[in-house]
Amino acid sequence: MTEQTSPPRFTLADRFTLLLAEGFGLGRIPVAPGTFGSLWGILIGWGLWQLGTSPVERIALCGVLFLPGIAICQRAAELRKSKDPRSVVWDEITAFPMVYAFATLNWTWLIVGFVLFRFFDIVKPWPLRQLEKLPGGLGIITDDVVAGIYAAACLAAIQFCAG
Repeated sequence: MTEQTSPPRFTLADRFTLLLAEGFGLGRIPVAPGTFGSLWGILIGWGLWQLGTSPVERIALCGVLFLPGIAICQRAAELRKSKDPRSVVWDEITAFPMVYAFATLNWTWLIVGFVLFRFFDIVKPWPLRQLEKLPGGLGIITDDVVAGIYAAACLAAIQFCAG
């Protein structure tokens, strides 16, 4: 007789945490979950554009998402039994207000910001790799926010040079 293992039973709070952490399901796409989860960034940028937010408001939003994001990412990692599960994309979502912090927003710049962020998130230049090693949810989310800062600096420089 073989023993069957049943799937883990998650509480309602655990399911809600995974729903947020996994970007309402985009992080569960098996191919390039970080890129698909980052699509929320374009929607977030569009919302920031439509609301006419200031750089201070965009940075504040990043902070508002960052603080609970540490716990969200940590709990999702525990539930998925992985230090940094590929399905967790809350870290990418959190970074996008930072990506667009100093940008003039329109469709072109939203897409350029998205591409810049994905580049830095994938390549992980110094110190992003080291930041990933921070404990728990802090390590999951911090490298993405710094990738967002890098993307914001590049986007601002490109916009400045473009006139």
